Amino acid sequence: MSLWVAFILFIFLLVALDLGIFHRKIRTITFKEALILNGAWISVALAFNVFIFFAYDHHWFGLDLAESEPDGRAAAVLFLTGYLIEKSLGLDNLFFIALIFSYFRIPTAYQHRVLYWGILGAVIMRAAMILAGTALIERVDWILYLFGAVLIISGVRMGLVGHPPDLEKNPIITWTRRFFPVLPEFVGERLVVRRKEQLVLTPLALALIMIETSDLIFALDSIPAIFSITRDPFLVFTSNIMALLGLRSLYFALAGAVDRFRYLRISLGVLLVLIGTKLLLNEGPTTVFFTLGAVALILAGGVIASLLFGRRALNCS
Repeated sequence: MSLWVAFILFIFLLVALDLGIFHRKIRTITFKEALILNGAWISVALAFNVFIFFAYDHHWFGLDLAESEPDGRAAAVLFLTGYLIEKSLGLDNLFFIALIFSYFRIPTAYQHRVLYWGILGAVIMRAAMILAGTALIERVDWILYLFGAVLIISGVRMGLVGHPPDLEKNPIITWTRRFFPVLPEFVGERLVVRRKEQLVLTPLALALIMIETSDLIFALDSIPAIFSITRDPFLVFTSNIMALLGLRSLYFALAGAVDRFRYLRISLGVLLVLIGTKLLLNEGPTTVFFTLGAVALILAGGVIASLLFGRRALNCS
């Protein structure tokens, strides 16, 4: 338990440093700064993977992988595979976030603060869902087959449905506007203001609600996906959270080019089908190297196809 507490405090320290020191002032994050931040988050994840290697290899804090020897190498590969899968699936969430910001016309200078609170809420939700999923799997083994079927269905739907959702008809927006007053204009970076003794939401708050809701929906795919790699709760939790933390800086690096990655959704759909099939077949840890290579190959194929043919398809549409 002390290790879990230390990791959570470490994550909140990193997030606090990001917002409280490096981004205290409202400003637009440049493409160069976004790349540097993204590189920093990836470096933190890789450095943490080194800790994973030694911690499992020497069984620090009682960490151990059943049926894996040596534990350090197996744990490091599992963490890296889980991190890469969660990072890949998070890209689809980024495309939806870009759509949300465009719909609400959120100024670029305010986007970082909204994403900060969105990521913070997502960390808490993911932690609760991972712990609940781990407890559920320990009690009901067949739930993994249900996870696999859900992933295959989600993958097929993601690969076939190429158009973005219509936010104008989104039930979350409709429900929020029905029960809460929403201002038509921004009030700085504030989420809630008081008008005539009544609390009123700003468009930033509505965008944040949509981001949190979207992450909850995307988590229904990503969390079962990580359970296809490992059922070790610490590896599941840390790889998921580490991948989640870097999504904000990755968004600002890709924000101006999301339309060019039109084939990435197809590759992510294939990735979900592969992971779902792996769950249905109940494959053991011996296939983890194959899974890592397959994930990297599928993701690289989607990126390369988008870069080579994305602009041409965009001009023709």
